[in-house]
Amino acid sequence: MSKRWTHSKKTIYNLGYHITWCPKYRRKVLVGDVEHRLRELLSEKAKQIDVVIKTLEVTPDHIHLFVKTPPTASPHWVVHQLKGYTSRVLRQEQPQLKRMPTLWTRSYYIESLGHVSEDSVKKYVEAQKGQ
Repeated sequence: MSKRWTHSKKTIYNLGYHITWCPKYRRKVLVGDVEHRLRELLSEKAKQIDVVIKTLEVTPDHIHLFVKTPPTASPHWVVHQLKGYTSRVLRQEQPQLKRMPTLWTRSYYIESLGHVSEDSVKKYVEAQKGQ
């Protein structure tokens, strides 16, 4: 069983995000050696920035990640770090990717996920006034 919370000196947290992004023009370039190297680079960078990749799926034209982050790492910063690092290294190592103007689109999808539902939190907060 995995731990639900992460502890640091001053905080206890459980922050998870589902993140998706795709290559420029949704080209199907995330296959073979590119996919394998992309997985390695994402793991490398995530470790450097103290992000835990819980699940990673790479399809030919997009990526899905489920990550856990510390509260000091903004979701936008995490995506920027992962996309920037992988784009730079993959384009240096894979000549076929240099033909694209950029590897990734500027956009991405992100959704915060947690153990407790939004309705449960609302009910809990509303119930505090009566105590």
